[in-house]
Amino acid sequence: MSKCVNKVILMGHAGKDPQVHILPSGTLVNLSLATSERFKDSRGEWQERTEWHNLVGHQRIGEILRDYVRKGSRIYVEGALRTRSWEDRESGQRRYRSEVVLTDINLLSPAIASNGASEPAHDDSGNGYAPQGFSNEQEIARDEVPY
Repeated sequence: MSKCVNKVILMGHAGKDPQVHILPSGTLVNLSLATSERFKDSRGEWQERTEWHNLVGHQRIGEILRDYVRKGSRIYVEGALRTRSWEDRESGQRRYRSEVVLTDINLLSPAIASNGASEPAHDDSGNGYAPQGFSNEQEIARDEVPY
């Protein structure tokens, strides 16, 4: 059997606040993500193209999206592309929606507290929170390396 890959990597800005659904199986969150690219057109003028992506976060990823992401937040996500379909209740037509089902997320903007104040970014390494730009990795001087 041949090997197949279904992996999506995106970095962009949340287009709106997350839509949260509490289900018996846990938290489900839908979010739109905008990614933009700049390019020169045939006349040499700069243009910008924005692509919108539908994201879905389940369980813990859904909780992180719910608690720390707001419209405009910059995030890095990884996931798998899924297309689901359903019958439209009004027209009876078959509808399709492609979504990125998230497997990993990194918050690149400071989180926004419910009072509107900026909070430290979530560290997701299990060590709690880290100020923006802080890394749990320590820089080691070259002469300290034992080999």
